Amino acid sequence: MDVYKGTGAFSGIAIGKILYYHKSEYQMRQYEITDVKTELNIFRQARTRVMEQLEDLYEKNCIIQGTQAEIFLRQKNLLEGKSFQRAIESVIQSEKVNSAYAVMTTRDEMLKTFRTLEEPAIKERLDNMREISDRLIGELGGISPRIDLGDEPVIVVTESITPTELMEMDKDKLMAIVTHHGSDMSHAAIMAKTMNIPALLEIDTDSEWDGRQAIVDGYTGTLYIDPDEEVKKEYEIRRQADKEEREELLKLRREPDITKDGREIEIYANIGNMDDLNSVLYYGAAGIGLLRSEFQYLGRENYPRENELFLAYKKIAETMGEKLTVIRTADLGADKQAEYLNIPDETNPIMGNRGIRLCLDRKRMFKAQLRAIFRASAYGNLALMYPMISSEEEMDEIEEIIREVKIGLDEKGIPYKHIKTGIMIETPAAVMISRELARRVDFLSLGTNDLSQYTLAMDRQNPLLRKKYNDHHPAVLRMIQMVIEAGHAENRRVCICGELAADTALTEEFLRMGVDCLSVVPACILPVRKALRQVDLSGDDKGA
Repeated sequence: MDVYKGTGAFSGIAIGKILYYHKSEYQMRQYEITDVKTELNIFRQARTRVMEQLEDLYEKNCIIQGTQAEIFLRQKNLLEGKSFQRAIESVIQSEKVNSAYAVMTTRDEMLKTFRTLEEPAIKERLDNMREISDRLIGELGGISPRIDLGDEPVIVVTESITPTELMEMDKDKLMAIVTHHGSDMSHAAIMAKTMNIPALLEIDTDSEWDGRQAIVDGYTGTLYIDPDEEVKKEYEIRRQADKEEREELLKLRREPDITKDGREIEIYANIGNMDDLNSVLYYGAAGIGLLRSEFQYLGRENYPRENELFLAYKKIAETMGEKLTVIRTADLGADKQAEYLNIPDETNPIMGNRGIRLCLDRKRMFKAQLRAIFRASAYGNLALMYPMISSEEEMDEIEEIIREVKIGLDEKGIPYKHIKTGIMIETPAAVMISRELARRVDFLSLGTNDLSQYTLAMDRQNPLLRKKYNDHHPAVLRMIQMVIEAGHAENRRVCICGELAADTALTEEFLRMGVDCLSVVPACILPVRKALRQVDLSGDDKGA
């Protein structure tokens, strides 16, 4: 028996046979063409077919995978864009080579040019470029990269995996994923979480494991190859207990978010798209505590129009009814970029022109979103929240823009509600002036992902810092306590909506700090509800 230690991206236990997934490699032959016009038509027809495939893949996966399926739309939009098409056609015309070879060389040149860049948004774009290139090559005579898991459920082991590859796999045959490369914050890891599949990262994978028996322990990040009978028997018992625990959790779907002593601490959901609405309702969330609206701006060729935003927010408002939906204004910049935004390169984008700073620089974009939100407020219970606030001067500017938006809507006779507003507390600066900020809005929400990395001065996605990054650091917890006390001093509700909100090891501590609500990804609602219902705050002054 061999034992390998990695990082668990999503918990769970899987026992079964390994399928080692080899990435498709193309041996593309270059040859000279005599009819450029015909070759261009061949390429354009293949491009059309691939766009149809991507549209079809989105339609097949969107109901089950929701936001993650949008990667197919982003790839389709990328293929529809003129820059990639022009680059390939230029190679065909200038070098008079076959279109498949032109696609391959264009792809390789692009990957070579940008391979040293570490920004997640650029990495994702390059991954998408690689995948649509492979599809094009398949249509133009290469081997189409189909993923066949066989007849029985398997544990997929590979060097790396993309969300697209995951969605092309038969979900009923996929027991777990083990990769060498990747991040627990990557889209593939998030998708594994959505699919409820155990996932391990940072395992030094070996193609020789193909066909061998294995155990994946997503809780401890451990992989067992050819486990002995004693270990296998132990994990059979643990797997059954794990299954029974998940079934027991489902019984809490309709239970209230109340502690043992009767305190109501609402649990909300964090979502990135209205495709996640079914999960929000299924798990019985109190509402949506964080709608990440920036995803409406990504994976496309231009800004979304006001009416497009309005229709999306209107649908969410109508679907949620009386339940509150908090829409965070576009938190763009840093690792969330699109080519059309033309955001200048920055030495340190995490500390750069992002969030509310970018919105205040691009008031036309900001006003369009605000108008859409206020228009949609007439159809449900919406609230507005601003990201990355660090000064009262920013709030002065926002309030002036809001006044202008309302005047414009009044002049046109467009109905809207005077909705509640909130601030994301994500920087140490915001923590230190949180009482002053609380006076400007109706509620505060702690974004612990950014607050932790800014407090620790550590990039949470940097693999070199994985063992040093500690979001349970006393400084982080004290800052959370400071914000809760500052908000309550001004009679404002305070919520936690970052990753820490889903950490059940901290649930009781957060409740004793006096937090009013927690907002987590839909898959974590029930575990947090279970932890909350086991807490007794009687006699705790902070919980009162």
